[in-house]
Amino acid sequence: MNTLSQVYLSVGSNIGDRHANCTRGIELVNDLVDSSVKGISGFYYTEPVDFTDQGWFVNGAFELETGLDPFELMVQLKKTENRVGQYEKDVRFGPRILDLDIIFFGSRVITEDLLTIPHPRMDKRCFVLKPLCDIASEFVHPVSGLTIKHLLRKMENTHGQEVNPYPGH
Repeated sequence: MNTLSQVYLSVGSNIGDRHANCTRGIELVNDLVDSSVKGISGFYYTEPVDFTDQGWFVNGAFELETGLDPFELMVQLKKTENRVGQYEKDVRFGPRILDLDIIFFGSRVITEDLLTIPHPRMDKRCFVLKPLCDIASEFVHPVSGLTIKHLLRKMENTHGQEVNPYPGH
């Protein structure tokens, strides 16, 4: 059996039944070999960033314990997105049925062409930090040395993105 790693992931959707898409994605990740979801944040209704000409998102975060390595997990997440109906995006940061991203893989730091961990824009994304704070507020970012709670407070003070509790949850 592989050594298990503690991983934090974000989940989001802005096409179709957004909440159901996120929930289905989490269920499918829980079914991956040698993997188990250990905690799920609340869900949030969030405004789009970067590409703003699209519908609002439902976003959340979850904790996964997995024996998969980071690259294999990334492959499995892309397969999971496809199973829920995600197609290749026409626009970077554009609309999506399901988006799954690895935010942290334990305290590992990976900078490769295909994978960067911690997620390179997570500290500028309220829609990532807010749900992550629900389940891992004291987790320390392995590069900045700051807790998720501190990163969120810093983010809210500099760039207020609208992030509201999702009423359907």
